[in-house]
This record gives sequence, structure tokens and C-alpha cells, in this order.
Amino acid sequence: MSLLLKTHYKLAKTAIKENRTRSFLTCLGIAIGVASIILILSLMGSISNLVKSQTKEIGADLIVVRPSSTKDNLTNIVEELTSANSFQKSNLAIADVDAIKKVENVAAVAPIAISTNTVNSEKNNFESVPILGTNRDFIKIEPLALKYGAFLTDGNEENSVVLGHTLSLSLFNTINSTVGKTVTIMGEKFMIVGVLDEVERSINFDNVDFDNSLIMDIKSLDKITGSTQIQQINVKAANTDSLESISTNITNALVDQKLGDKNFSVAYGDEITHPASNLFTVVSGMLALVAAISLIVGGIGVMNIMLVSVAERTHEIGIRKAVGASSRNILMQFLFEALILCLLGGIFGLVLGYLLAFLLSVITPFAPYISWEIIAVTFLTTLFIGIVFGIYPALKAATKNPIDSLKHYR
Repeated sequence: MSLLLKTHYKLAKTAIKENRTRSFLTCLGIAIGVASIILILSLMGSISNLVKSQTKEIGADLIVVRPSSTKDNLTNIVEELTSANSFQKSNLAIADVDAIKKVENVAAVAPIAISTNTVNSEKNNFESVPILGTNRDFIKIEPLALKYGAFLTDGNEENSVVLGHTLSLSLFNTINSTVGKTVTIMGEKFMIVGVLDEVERSINFDNVDFDNSLIMDIKSLDKITGSTQIQQINVKAANTDSLESISTNITNALVDQKLGDKNFSVAYGDEITHPASNLFTVVSGMLALVAAISLIVGGIGVMNIMLVSVAERTHEIGIRKAVGASSRNILMQFLFEALILCLLGGIFGLVLGYLLAFLLSVITPFAPYISWEIIAVTFLTTLFIGIVFGIYPALKAATKNPIDSLKHYR
């Protein structure tokens, strides 16, 4: 059996070498499809890991409360893409924050309410600025560094705001002399008490771009907007060994607060990243499906070239059958050749895909995500493509009549 496989390999190698340009272009069609899938899966894996690392940096004492829905999972994921619609339907309120504060072993509670509004400064005016409504506990939970000034503290939170690094540059063309100046939002003046240091990772489980956001007290946000929709509530546990019991107590406290209505979710540990992870999984799956179309096109190219090869080598097939080769031997010979073409394309595509991923990491914060699962799926996919699109030409070669084949000349 090993001798037969070795013979098939030598025959396939000879056939590929005799038509180097044609074989290269055939492999290139497979490589482009594989590289596209590798790039997409690497990018999505990197984004997912980036979000998970956010929770690890914060620590094992984080509990997150989010509004939930009775709708199916896919519908919830789609609604993640329309965040404004999500906020309008949020059932979390400031009273829920107060209820969670009373739970035993809770060290800090910080709501996250997102609104967009026009922010006016003495130099520039900007529309649709993300405004984050929270409280002074937020800095105890979120690992944000202040470049200048202070965060929302006792006595100054109602009429003060904190600017993101990029927003400060946009409004005042500077960050080092922004503290003490004022901005106007819906006719109300607020003093800037702090400027955040630049955040290296713009993607996080809070779904907030801190560099471009303005942070204010949630009660001030409620006052100027008239209604506040809380996206989520971050909770810092005092005891990391009893997260499960603390989460249960938070759930019970909110059920009592909402008069028995459990239209929210309480998550901790790896569960915190589930909404984002599910979203990335769906998006990466859809993009990989689109990229798979180019892989199918490459497979059609393999089948086309193999049919041409069968037509050109009809006389060779006749000679091999005349000297004792069975139809199975002919079938395996051409199928083996199609598999080698696809595997060569798969290897080239794997290298090309990760090369593109590394180049992308230079201009984005997404480091290439390499896993054995992706590599294994790549090779299994190329084998599958080789079998599916190589079987018809191989069968056509195997079923040729030896007498008619011997009469055929190129």
C-alpha cells in the first residue's frame, strides 16, 4: 500500500512539474480562498481574546448586570449592532444601582449609560459625542488612568466632567491645559476636572470608546436628557471566593426591586464576554462563509485543470490499463494529484493568510491569533475540496476504455 501511494505521489509530482505555470495558478486559486478564511478567523479570534483580556485585567472580582430579552440568541446578537435601539429598550434604572449597593460583599457599583449629544467648547463644537453617565465608583472598577486632574469625586461630580484623550484634543487642541475649562451640553455648563490617558485598546466589554467619550455623573446626564437608559451595571465584589453567592444575592435583590420581573442577566467570569463573543462568532462565521465562496471557485479551477489533464493524458491512461493498472489505480492516481494541488494551495494560503494578519497587526491593535484548530480546519477543508472537486475527473479517467484510450494521441 505504501509503495502504491509512493508511486501515486511520484506520478503526481511529475505531472505538476511538467505544467508548472498551470499548477501554480491552480494552487493560487485555492490559496486565495484559504488566506481569506485564515485572515478572518485570525482577526476575529484576536478581537475575542482582546475583549476577554479586558476582564482579566480588571480582575476576578467583576460582576456585570445587563438587560436581557426573551427573544432568541440570534435576534439579541443582531440588536447588539443597533446599540441605540438597545439602550432605549433597557430595563435597568438608577434605582437598581442603589439596590445592588445594599447587597452584602459588594465593594463598588457603577452604572454605564450611553447618550450622544453636541458638546461645545470655547474653540470647537462637536456633534454626536458619546457621553458616558456613571458615578465615582467607576474608576474603582475600570482600569482607566488619568493623565491630568481627577475623576468624579465627592462634592464635584454633579457639575463636572472627565474628557477622553482624543476628545480633549478635538475640543481644545490640547490635553495639558484642559482641566479647569468648561464645556456646554444642552445649555448646561460643566467644568472639566480630569483628562484620561490614552487607552491602547479601544475595544472592550463595556462597548465604550473612552478616548472619544465624555464622562459625567449619571444623575447629571439624567437631568439634561430627561431620561437615562442604563446599558449595564458593573459590580466589584469584596470577596472573590464567593462570586456565585454574590451574583445570586444581586439577582434576588433586583427581582425584589422589579417586583418579580427577571428581565436582566447577571454574569461573572467568562460569561461577561459572551455577548461580544457571540457577536464576533456570528460575524466571523458570515465573513468566513463569504470567503469560502472564493475557495469553492478555486476548487472549480482544480476540477477544470484536472479535466484538461485527463484529456491530455488519455493515451497514458490506455497504456497503464494495458499493462495491468486497474480502474481503482487510475482513480487514485488522479485523485491523489488533485489532493496534492489543493494541499499545496492550502499551505501557501496558510502562510499568506498569517502574513497578512501580521501586516494588519502593525496598523491595528489586533495581534495575529494562531491556533491548532484553525490550522487543522484549514487542512481538512483543503482535503475536502480536493476530494469533492477531484473525484469527477478521477472517475472520468478511471472509466475510460483502454482500447479507445490507446488510439488517442495528443
